[in-house]
Amino acid sequence: MARHVFNRIREGVVGYDKYFECKEDVFGKIDFTSYQKCTAAIRMLAYEVSSDLIDEDVRMSESTCLESMYRICKAVIAVFGPEYSREPIVEDTTRLLAINASSGFPWMLGSIDYIHWEWKNCPFVWQERYMDHVRACTVILEVVASQDLWIWHSFFGMTGSHNDINMLQRSPVFVRLAEGNSPPVNVNINGHNYNKGYYLADDIYHQWTTIMQTIPNPVGEKSKRFSQEQEGTRKDVERAFGVLQSRWGIVRYPARTWSTKKLWEVMTACVTMHNMIVGDERPEHIYDQGFQF
Repeated sequence: MARHVFNRIREGVVGYDKYFECKEDVFGKIDFTSYQKCTAAIRMLAYEVSSDLIDEDVRMSESTCLESMYRICKAVIAVFGPEYSREPIVEDTTRLLAINASSGFPWMLGSIDYIHWEWKNCPFVWQERYMDHVRACTVILEVVASQDLWIWHSFFGMTGSHNDINMLQRSPVFVRLAEGNSPPVNVNINGHNYNKGYYLADDIYHQWTTIMQTIPNPVGEKSKRFSQEQEGTRKDVERAFGVLQSRWGIVRYPARTWSTKKLWEVMTACVTMHNMIVGDERPEHIYDQGFQF
């Protein structure tokens, strides 16, 4: 994370939550600064270190570090979520379609997939619901990512016992498609007009017109080449998962909280800050390829 991105986050959370302001107590003792609290919180999110290891660097207690981390997650979602966790607007859809068309997949909106986040401290009464196929309690994150690793959609909170098909039936992406609220796309193919784009997915998903699946057993040179290119493009979402977990180690290791609400806040905040870093590192020439909007 660049320094100016960190400062932007710090300024945003200070303006949202007075907890991060530097104050004096009744004895005139100066409280911890916003730099100390934000540094402790982001280090815990990035390196997945326990709160009692942070006190040597920022001189804060374990409880203060934990409170700072959960408060900064709430503040990031409230302040930066509307900008960095929103659905694609018309301009975004135009840019995505143009970039994907240059990659050989016109009218494609992104790649969709999901991962499991292990929940170490899942309450015993809930373990049957959250148990996945490898007999571990997990919570599912579904995302739609583009070529530049921007996560355009994230849906987190489904129990680990669900599979791809169950997730698909509950995903807000396809609920919006069914309601006619999908990103506007006007396409004419072989004399037929289509008003929806499609997503790349693996072969376990349904055979819908809005999902292009991988060819399981390609026959012929043409099918093999197409399957190879499609698999290479679909790896965008896998790359996004890898970068998200490498930047925010807390989602790479088992979660230790007891609250499902805190799980959602941590994951959503990490996705939001991931998009902030991607937007900051995005090269300017990506808009100068002849398809400006």
